Amino acid sequence: MGGAFAAGTGRRLESRGWRGAAALVAGALPALAFPAPALWWFAYVALVPWLLLLRTARDGRRAAYDGWLGGAGFLLAAHHWLVPNLHVFIVLLAALLGLLWAPWGWLAHRMLTGSAARALAAVAVVPAGWLVVELARSWQGLGGPWGLLGASQWQVPGALRLASVGGVWFLSLLVVAVNTAVALLLAGARWRRTGLAALMACALAGLAVSRFTAAPEPAGSIRVAVVQPGVIHGAGARFAREEELTRKLAGRDVDLVVWGESSIGADLAARPEPARRLTGLSRQTGASLLVNVDARRADRPGIYKSSVLVGPDGLTGERYDKMRLVPFGEYVPFRSVLGWVTSVGEAAGEDRRRGTRPVVMDLPGSGGRPDARIGPLVCFETAFPDMSRALVRRGAQVLVAQSATSTFQQSWAPEQHASLAALRAAETGRPMVHATLTGVSAVHGPDGGRIGAPLGTAVSGAAVYEVPLAAGATPYVRIGPWPVYLALVILAARAGGEAWAAVRRFRTRKRP
Repeated sequence: MGGAFAAGTGRRLESRGWRGAAALVAGALPALAFPAPALWWFAYVALVPWLLLLRTARDGRRAAYDGWLGGAGFLLAAHHWLVPNLHVFIVLLAALLGLLWAPWGWLAHRMLTGSAARALAAVAVVPAGWLVVELARSWQGLGGPWGLLGASQWQVPGALRLASVGGVWFLSLLVVAVNTAVALLLAGARWRRTGLAALMACALAGLAVSRFTAAPEPAGSIRVAVVQPGVIHGAGARFAREEELTRKLAGRDVDLVVWGESSIGADLAARPEPARRLTGLSRQTGASLLVNVDARRADRPGIYKSSVLVGPDGLTGERYDKMRLVPFGEYVPFRSVLGWVTSVGEAAGEDRRRGTRPVVMDLPGSGGRPDARIGPLVCFETAFPDMSRALVRRGAQVLVAQSATSTFQQSWAPEQHASLAALRAAETGRPMVHATLTGVSAVHGPDGGRIGAPLGTAVSGAAVYEVPLAAGATPYVRIGPWPVYLALVILAARAGGEAWAAVRRFRTRKRP
């Protein structure tokens, strides 16, 4: 009976329709490793069904097709919460971006079939190919690095230590290597020993790096308050609620109060009334306020999203304009061609303008605590590892993210977004404050571990966190994304080996 079932399953997978559906589902499985399900352990086997399917493809062309469908399935599952905004357009985007996995599908098929030596090489080559796909789709024009596989490990202390060495890229490389080894274990007796050896090597490498990674060096602390007004319609009503919550922080010895993205709907340089009210709040609480302005600027054309620092003497002059904007959310790429999407979903009616440089702001200390330098990021920018690294290299001691996820309130998006703070903190060895309008707001220490209780999506309130500072630089900050360079070297070496083998075969055929 088991043989008949296997035969029936095999015949179905030979069917173009059944196989295509299997590829879509297999590609979607890794999404369960991310919040809200947050099954971090599942990431280490989530790719196995997809890899085994690619291995059974009749040829490389079919494997590339399965890679494309699986990639589209992954993007649809990982970004399903965008459906209310993009509607059917998300299917087109997933289909286009899924093409990035077509070469990976071909590569995985080639490496998982053949000799034991090739199978052993697959444990390095297949993860390298996956990492190059993640690198390509991390370009902002293709949507940015949301849903990198390594980001699923945000709550695992050992994994966060690995992130301090090689960033989220190292985690992705390791997770895909484990999946490849497990796929070899299940592929048959011929490859079982190779798969087991590769699995042990992955475990030992991860444990060794994790064990000998130095913990961040303590360097004092500051007190940061996060103000989360909750779902409130209307800029005036939201401002009033933020004021109310901030006043309650008076007497709590706070150094910095952080409001979420788009917390202010008017240019403070041109509107003295809200600026005066914010200055009064700073005096009342004894803390600097980092607010976020989403408005047309008076001193230059266009709408900007800007982090603005306000002190007891008014605007400090410290301002950061958001550099990386959300495609279709804050601008429409090739608007002259794709402008029609504004009538289908909730794409931006007018493109926001981009900032030109990162900014590190000086925050005066109080109560005997040290001065601190903060590096602001706005919403989507927390997904980019290079941005937080650049801020730390410029001297930032605390990373501060201002976000607004109210559009996706009942989805997985708020939890996914908040989880990125753990990765950025661990990578840089600097604490990160993630403040939102409607949740989830959270704070993570220099090791990526959570500090205090987060503010969930049902909360309208304020919370104060004792945020530890750290000195020194992590290997990731010093060296950069070396796992990406390693992946490129591995793929280049494999391509060189394939080319040399082809030359040898050609010479053999030429001999009389």
